[in-house]
Amino acid sequence: MAGAANSFNVIKRAALPALGFLIIANFLGYAVVGSNGILSWGDYRRSKAERSVELAHLQEERGRLAHRAKLLDPRKADPDLADEMIRSELGLVRPDEVIIPIEQ
Repeated sequence: MAGAANSFNVIKRAALPALGFLIIANFLGYAVVGSNGILSWGDYRRSKAERSVELAHLQEERGRLAHRAKLLDPRKADPDLADEMIRSELGLVRPDEVIIPIEQ
């Protein structure tokens, strides 16, 4: 009976350090291979590069749209742009014009 009690005490003393080791190993595992771990840094860099390219395209588009909006300012609209937009949106044609469709 003394041997069983002795082995229980050994297990009891080893359980807390083993549990601590498992918890630390779990955190280290996530630090290395987790979604925010060391091995995912390459994915983050690639994703950042893709997002930077997308951002550059969006900024270029934003600049183009801002310029077009400036040309359509009601106080000083560009007559050529307004004429182009009216004709394309409403399909208006003067009687003396000839329309030649161009495929895009």
